[in-house]
Formats: sequence, C-alpha cells, structure tokens
Amino acid sequence: MNIERQSFGVTPDGEEFDLYTLTNKEGMSVGITNYGGIITSLMVPDRDGRPGDIVLGYAGAEGYLENPVYFGCIVGRYANRIRNGRFVLDGVPHQVSTNVGQTHLHGGYRGFDKMVWQAVATSGDKGGVLELNYLSSDGEEGYPGTLSVCVIYTLTVNHALQIDYRAETDRTTIINLSNHTYFNLAGTGDILGHEIMLQADRFTPMNSDLLPTGEVRSVEDTPMDFRTSAVIGDRITSDYRQLAIAGGFDHNFVLPPANGKPTLAARVQEPVSGRILEVHTTQPGVQFYTGNFLDGSIIGKGGTPYQKRSGLCLETQHFPDSPNQPTFPSTRLEPGQFYQHTTVFSFPRPV
Repeated sequence: MNIERQSFGVTPDGEEFDLYTLTNKEGMSVGITNYGGIITSLMVPDRDGRPGDIVLGYAGAEGYLENPVYFGCIVGRYANRIRNGRFVLDGVPHQVSTNVGQTHLHGGYRGFDKMVWQAVATSGDKGGVLELNYLSSDGEEGYPGTLSVCVIYTLTVNHALQIDYRAETDRTTIINLSNHTYFNLAGTGDILGHEIMLQADRFTPMNSDLLPTGEVRSVEDTPMDFRTSAVIGDRITSDYRQLAIAGGFDHNFVLPPANGKPTLAARVQEPVSGRILEVHTTQPGVQFYTGNFLDGSIIGKGGTPYQKRSGLCLETQHFPDSPNQPTFPSTRLEPGQFYQHTTVFSFPRPV
C-alpha cells in the first residue's frame, strides 16, 4: 500500500491543506484532501483492467473551496435537511443556520465540508488509512455542545473504501454524518444507463420543500421499488408525484436493521465498463440522489461541464429532519455516549 501527501491549497483564512493519495496493488487508488474530507478521485479498473476515475469533482483546489454541490465531502454536523433550522432538546429550542431558504442543509453555511481537519496517514495490514479529526465548538452554526469528530478512510487490499465515523459530545446535541460523493461508474456521460438495486422496502416521502412529510411509505407498486435491480433511466421520468417534486430521485430509503454490522444497502452496475459498486452500512437510511441540481454551470475535471444526471450519490445516513420527526430513528447524542457508524464502498471484480 502506497500513501503520498502533497500540498493542495490554502483557505481564504490562510489555512493550508493537503491531498493524500492511497494506492493499493490491485490498481485502485483514492485521493482525499483534509479540507472537508473530500474524496477528489477514485480510480477503479474496468472489466479490461483499465483504471478510470469514477467520482465527480474539480481539477484543482479552488473549486473545492466553494463546492456548492458538495462533491465528495463529509457533511455534518447534520447531513441532509432540518425544517426551518429548528429543533427542541429537553424542552429547549435550538436554532441552527438556514442556508437554503428556510431550511438547514448539510451543516449550514460552514459545515464540516468547509473545515480543515487534522490528518494522520498510516499503512497497515488492512490497507492504507487516513484518519481525520475535527473539534466542532459549542454554538458552531447554532449547534449545542462541543463535538469531537473522527472520520477514518481505509483503502483496503480487497478493493473497498471503508469510512468509519466516530464522535463524542460534552452536551446533548444532534448528529448525522455522511459522505456526499457523486459516482459515475462509466467515468463520463450520465448515469441513466446504470442499474441499481436498493435493499429497501420503504422510503420517506417529501413535500415541495424536499422535507419529509413524516410518512414512511412502501415502495410496492411504485417507481421507488429497486429491490430488484433496474435501469435508472427507465424509472426517473415516471409519472409519479415524488419524482416530479424532486426532479428525479432525491429520497431517503429505509434500510433493514444492521445490528452494528455493515449490511448491504445498494448495488450499482454500469454495463459498458462492467464496474460494480456495492454499499454496506450500519446506518438506517440511504439518500439516493441523481444529480438533479447539476445544470452544466459547474466545470469539472478535464473541463467537463457537469450536466443533470452526471453522477449519483448514495449518502448513508439517519433520516432527514429526524429531530422534528418523533417516529424516525433518533439522532440525539448525549455526553458519555459514543456515535459510531461504518460505510463500505466496495468494488467487486468487473464482469
């Protein structure tokens, strides 16, 4: 396992950050910067053994400093949306920043995606490891409690990228961490020809503000039913109200209980390259997003304008707006408790 570190950029506040490249002997590599924990590249061989970059991103550091669509980053302190940026803990109301209209999204104006994390890179028996640590202060973006966060990326010897999330707090707070990588297993074009399976028999419908209604609905007899693998392009324009609201898929799917061990959540295959992505997680949900807000205005790697459907996200998570939805799994974290979740993106041999 080889690990390289190079200077990558400087924030507007003058903080320097680096790019770490982890490479294994099987022809797979991942580039990660300690600015936002962003996955900048992920090289995976196709069926002919030719490696290709399968994640969307920018050509250099400048794009990531803005990164309005959250390419590749750690999102927190709360991934996804909180209605009106408000929630109540033990009878005490809290107001966090509202950075999309009246909604709090992905941690606010300066979430974890815009922080420089302390980084330590090591190589061991399981593979190359990049450990990132960040201390989120009490009141940051309005959140209560000082939160100590650790995110560990491991590029394994058996073609997988594992992400371990850990956190502790000194005051009751909420937490929901995820990674916002956009995948395109073909490496170019759109993702409409990708085939996807989601291990979910329910999803959480949303309203016109892309906030959950509180209902947990069966996928049965709807275009949301991916329990059997289906081509994304065959479903995405279906006459179904939920797809019209989001302009495609942008929904939280309810996963079976993981019981502390990463469980299969999704499987994606791209027929031309043969590449396969499997997602295992301990989280209760996964947000399947099809790049609906990409519109060609963002110029990515190689001068490529990213059009609608250029990539897909599989954001393993707790549910959107959980602090305001008592029937959803709790995102509450108490002092003395240990937040811990694992997600594994694995890439079986192409067929």
